[in-house]
Amino acid sequence: MFAADEASRGLGIELLEHGEGTAVLRMTVTSAMVNGHGIAHGGYVFLLADTAFACACNSHGPVTVAAGADITFVAPAHEGDVLVARAEERTRYGRSGIYDVSVLRGDETVAEFRGRSRSIGRTPTQAPKESR
Repeated sequence: MFAADEASRGLGIELLEHGEGTAVLRMTVTSAMVNGHGIAHGGYVFLLADTAFACACNSHGPVTVAAGADITFVAPAHEGDVLVARAEERTRYGRSGIYDVSVLRGDETVAEFRGRSRSIGRTPTQAPKESR
């Protein structure tokens, strides 16, 4: 799934590790990601966490999408900071799941993200129904 994610890869996000229900990704904050306050725009921090969440929840096979997500920003990130997002599955039930993602700068927490997933019941190689 990550290999086809042009949005994330275009921002320089790298997939470092992945396993069943887990993923670790890295992103360096660039000057284009900094807002008018001189800190990383929250949308980019969210995108990094959301990408880690997507990699973790799609590790089981069927195509899985976000049903919802929340993020708490704990500390600002700045241009040049290297952020690492660590996603971990908390539970899966039926076609749904809950995943937590910590976004870190070294040992410091920058944000905590919780994503809720939903399997849409097709395999990654099947085309969406809209395009068939």
